[in-house]
Order: sequence, then structure tokens, then C-alpha cells
Amino acid sequence: MLAALLYGQEDLRLEQVADPSPDFGEVVIKVGVATTCGTDLKVWRRGGHAKMLKPPTLFGHEAAGEIVAVGAGVTGWQIGDRVVANNSAPCMKCFFCQCQEYSLCPHLTWNNGTFAQYLKIPAPIVQHNLLGVPDELPLKLAAMTEPLACVLHGVARSHIKPRDRVVVLGDGAIGLMFVAALADTVEVLLWGGNDQRLEIGKKLGAAKTFNYHQNLDIPGVVKELTQGWGADVVIEATGVPSVWETAIACARPGATVNLFGGCPKDTTITVNTEQLHYSELTLKGVFHNTPEYVRSALALIATRKIPFELLISEQRPLKDLEQVFFDMKARKVIKVAMICS
Repeated sequence: MLAALLYGQEDLRLEQVADPSPDFGEVVIKVGVATTCGTDLKVWRRGGHAKMLKPPTLFGHEAAGEIVAVGAGVTGWQIGDRVVANNSAPCMKCFFCQCQEYSLCPHLTWNNGTFAQYLKIPAPIVQHNLLGVPDELPLKLAAMTEPLACVLHGVARSHIKPRDRVVVLGDGAIGLMFVAALADTVEVLLWGGNDQRLEIGKKLGAAKTFNYHQNLDIPGVVKELTQGWGADVVIEATGVPSVWETAIACARPGATVNLFGGCPKDTTITVNTEQLHYSELTLKGVFHNTPEYVRSALALIATRKIPFELLISEQRPLKDLEQVFFDMKARKVIKVAMICS
């Protein structure tokens, strides 16, 4: 089969590799659509990911398709089922899983390789995080289940209350998903650097949008809009250490700051201890998702109440994948639906 392999920094190659076959408890899907992700872009630019993969490796982690092979011991699934598989599954046995803190499981089973014609799904994911896709739901939308599950996990960990004013920093797919997930219940102020993306943010429900190229003093503007106090909740969705610090500066006393975007390895930020202590700030790191939010994400997408298709800039064949990543680097596209079949 044709598959993408990551060899290092911005070194992505399409190669012919052996077709996968399922072992006990596993299934193989024919990938219909694999969507690109900001995490994929970061991994491509950095040449790896501390937790999920080490080059050389099959690449990509968002996909939906159809089961074409079923291993021994698999029940409840058959050839022809339309499915979406999360890119991980917890062990369900360790200390953290027993605490229902599944994203902290040190034994998470990771799965990469969605930018390929076929994808093997490991047994733990088949058991805990493989979901059927409704017949009427396009595969390109179902493929976005994983990032939305991460966002819903982030929303839940942010302890947002009715009438809160929420600042989202970042107009990538994740930031825009946060807007979509929150706009029905709270006022969302979105900051980003691309006017076209900010227009999509408005369509997804942002109350106000700001281009940081024209509004350099982000904390100052936030305080002007909040009677001088700052936001009730701030969500950082860029993965840039300096923006983590900006997020903290936007927060009112008593606020929650969700430092959601993963930064490069070994980077640090500076926190004003006086502000943290006397303003009683809550700084939270939120990572990945859990089986609960994987199911909630697919269910939300399937309602079609939110136009998540706005996040897909275009569809491209798998052979164009390298160019797509350069287009993502240049911020010409948000997400691209790669047609792999």
C-alpha cells in the first residue's frame, strides 16, 4: 500500500509498504479520509513527538473508513462497517485509569499511520475507542472526532460557568473547535492572526474576534472589554510559550487558565508568583482525550448542528500530502481532507 512515513524534521516520504493484516483482537480499515491536524504539523516541523511517535514511523492520526479485515477474537464488528478509531486507548488497569484519569495513563496504546491506504487498529483501541459512523455522516467529518474529543476534554477541565467570558487564543483548528463547542453557552472572544480564520470563528459563534497583528496588547484589550478585570476563563490553543504567558496576563482574579497547546520539549514560561497567589489563579495543563469524550465528540459531529465542515479548507489526494504540510506551515489552509482510497 501507499503510506506516508515521517523520517525527521520536515522529512515526509510516500512509500510503498506492506499491507497490514490483523492479529488477535485487531481490525484493518480502508482509510476513506484522513484529516490533517495542527499536532501533525508540529510533529512534522519538530521531527517527532515525545509521547506518540519516533521517526521513522507511519504518520497521521485522524481518519475514518471501512473495515476490510477482522482478526480472531473480535466481536461486534464486521467487514463493511463504517468506523472511526481514536488514535489511542488507555489500559483501564493502572492507577490513573482506576482514578478515571484516562489521559494520564502511562500505558496508552498509540496508533499512527492514517495517511495511508489501510490502517491497522490495535486491540485496545478496538475494545475501547472504535466507533461506528452513521451512514449519513460524511467520513471527512467523522475523521475529526479525535481533535474534537480533545477539545471537549479541555472544555470540561476548564470549569466554565454560564455568563462567563472566555478568551480563546489561537485561530487554528483547535481554537476554532473551542469556539464552536462554547459559543452556545458563553461569550467567546477569539484572538488569531488570520482574518479568514477569524471570519470562520464568527460563523462558529465567536462574539468578537481580534487580529493580534492589529491589536498587539492582548491583555489590555481583554481588560477593556471586561470592566478592567480580565477574562473568567482563558484557553491557550497555540502551543507557543510566550502565548502561555499572554494567556495568564489576560485572566481576572479567580480565573482558570487552560494551557492547552502543547509547547516544544523542554521549553519554560515565567509566572508572576504574586499574581498567581494573590489573584488565586488556576493554571491547568490539559492533554489528549478519554473514551467518554471520543463518544461525545462523534455524537456532536453527527448532530450536524455545528458546521465543522468550515474547518476543512480543501480535499486533496494522498500524493499531495507533502505540499499540504507546506501549505499548513504557510497558514494557507486549516485542515485538509486527504483522500486515501
